[in-house]
Amino acid sequence: MGYIQGTCCALVALIVGSNVPVAAQQTDTTLEEIIVTAQKRAESLQDTPISIAAITARDLENSGIKDLTDLGSEVPNLQVTPHPNSATTAKIFLRGVGNNDDQVTQDPSVAVYLDGVYVARSQGLAMEVAELERIEVLRGPQGSLYGRNATGGAINFITRAPELGKLEGEQKLSFGNYDQFRSRTRLNIPIGDTLAVELAYLRTEKDGYVQNRGTGVDRFGDQRRDAYRAALRWQPSDVLEVRYSYDRSDVNDTPGYIAHVPFYPLKAERPTEGSPAVADLRRNDVSAQGHNLTLSWEAAESLTIKSITGYRKLSNETNQNYHTGVFGPFPIFITAFDSDQKQFTQELQVVHDALDRQLEYVLGVYYFDESADSFDTTSVPRRPRSERTVTVDNKAYAAYAQATYTPAWLDERLHLTLGTRWSRDERKATLQDAVVPAGGAPILGLPGAGDKSFENFSPSAIVRYDLSDATNVYAKVVTGYKTGGYNVRATSVERFNQGFDEENLISYELGLKSTLLEDRLRLNAALFWTSYDDIQINVQSDPNDVSRTDVLNAGKATIKGLELDITARPTRGLSLSLSYAYLDAGYDRILDGSGRDVTDQYHYVNAPKNTIKAGLEYQFPQTAIGSPAFFLDYYFQDKKLSSSTNGNYIVGDYGLLDARITLTDIPVAAGDWSLALYGRNLTDKEYYADHFNAGAPSAYFGEPRTYGIEMAVRF
Repeated sequence: MGYIQGTCCALVALIVGSNVPVAAQQTDTTLEEIIVTAQKRAESLQDTPISIAAITARDLENSGIKDLTDLGSEVPNLQVTPHPNSATTAKIFLRGVGNNDDQVTQDPSVAVYLDGVYVARSQGLAMEVAELERIEVLRGPQGSLYGRNATGGAINFITRAPELGKLEGEQKLSFGNYDQFRSRTRLNIPIGDTLAVELAYLRTEKDGYVQNRGTGVDRFGDQRRDAYRAALRWQPSDVLEVRYSYDRSDVNDTPGYIAHVPFYPLKAERPTEGSPAVADLRRNDVSAQGHNLTLSWEAAESLTIKSITGYRKLSNETNQNYHTGVFGPFPIFITAFDSDQKQFTQELQVVHDALDRQLEYVLGVYYFDESADSFDTTSVPRRPRSERTVTVDNKAYAAYAQATYTPAWLDERLHLTLGTRWSRDERKATLQDAVVPAGGAPILGLPGAGDKSFENFSPSAIVRYDLSDATNVYAKVVTGYKTGGYNVRATSVERFNQGFDEENLISYELGLKSTLLEDRLRLNAALFWTSYDDIQINVQSDPNDVSRTDVLNAGKATIKGLELDITARPTRGLSLSLSYAYLDAGYDRILDGSGRDVTDQYHYVNAPKNTIKAGLEYQFPQTAIGSPAFFLDYYFQDKKLSSSTNGNYIVGDYGLLDARITLTDIPVAAGDWSLALYGRNLTDKEYYADHFNAGAPSAYFGEPRTYGIEMAVRF
């Protein structure tokens, strides 16, 4: 990588040392207004009574956010960690609410949306290939404006529409250590005045940092990914717009390395190689694709009717080797998963302003249909192989409404909002366990089958008061619901057939949104208190068989905390940001299957007390070679528990430092050229991404220091 290091040094010297006088470039000293659509209409972030982190396209690029897992170090109170069975599957927690499992028979607690389409299974989500306009992370339950369950919150990926009447393209190339290579190509093609098409392709490669000394693939943790996207925008009149997109991603990563580690506060060193006893380590094979059709019709002044239709498919083959060579020449066990899933969603929205904008309301109906089948095996040396076949058939119906009334008195400073959602979920699942002796025929266990339905009514209320044109406060109470389901890893067929019931929570929040010092300081804060009931807890009932767990509606918890977001522009060219979250989560009561109080045996997971994200950006004056800028990000996370039944599983506190130097507007004859140097985890911090039981104390390590150079041209 010497050529990269040499180029990096030359670019730094060029940017910092150049003082060639050129025409001054005026930079605005005020903060840019951020527009969000969290409430189904375009409005300022500062007027939205929700604790929300809005990450713009520029922020995404400068922070190096490439996929869903990168958001975990970008938004305090958001935890995104790899799943032990598959590093391509993310566990998502928001404000301490989430799932520790990735079963197709269970719904996630944090809903993920791509242009309004709910993504039930986020493996292989092709967000990186799209021209993202922004990502909105909504903290807390979001029932009254969304058709699906969102007890923890929602993550919305919003793409930019193809541009009418404009032929343009972009090519980005990145090179870095660990043989990183990334190529992203995008082309926007106008067809007449009313139609435009956008085509994009992404190829990304990166070698893992743990060598496989055994047979099979060369390394653990390799990334080999391709993604494609085609988008169409048709606007035949001023009142009608049709948007269609197709995305596909193919992920051929190798399994992540699971290290054997001691219990906290001891910590292992980050591994660099596996055991020579590893045999036939295979790549994962994940393919995800989806269609989105959105029709927006302005039926009358201030009345918009929108239809969002989505169809997605997922093929997911993943493999994992657990601890080969740690306790002898054999692994503790090896798992292989092969699942297929498809989903169809249809949503109809009505957004209207009435009474001279004193009344704003949203009405919506929603339908969701999902089917899936899964086959997985667990192989333990010198023991019969276990096999499991699962099928799923889920349907969901919902109707939601939210209305905000602004009375004329009090100078229209008071805003009263009421919302509700009615939900019905119908869930079916089957299970067939089998044991396969060496050289023998499968021995089938008793088949399992479940068929349950759930209904829920989730109201919400918000009172917002504008203290001034630039400052408002709000108080809200909102309820959240997540449907029940089935647990394919249950300790018995009876446990599977029984399934588990829905969980509910009620959240109270006080918030402040303010823009101060002539739009040079933005300060937003939220205090929240959540009562969490009938929690779906995944527990290891048999410590000698970690492949078997039970899901219980085990009890009640209280979650409270604070979220603070500050952005400042103290002087021309300099921007500072600080986001802080405090979280206090704990179980109040847990009763086991026999009714005994076992609260003291459980621990609340993925809820670090303190998380901080700090950022600095400085735009240098324009030079003869372009416009240089410097970006610095720091993320800190407190220690957190990662096992609900064993307090020794703890991810220790850690901090990550990232930086980026850019040079834009490079004066080249053709096109708009830019150049960037980037580095992530610059201090090479060794830390656990997750700590868990996989037959022995185990951990995924976070990535070591990575760095590289990126070149881009727009034409």
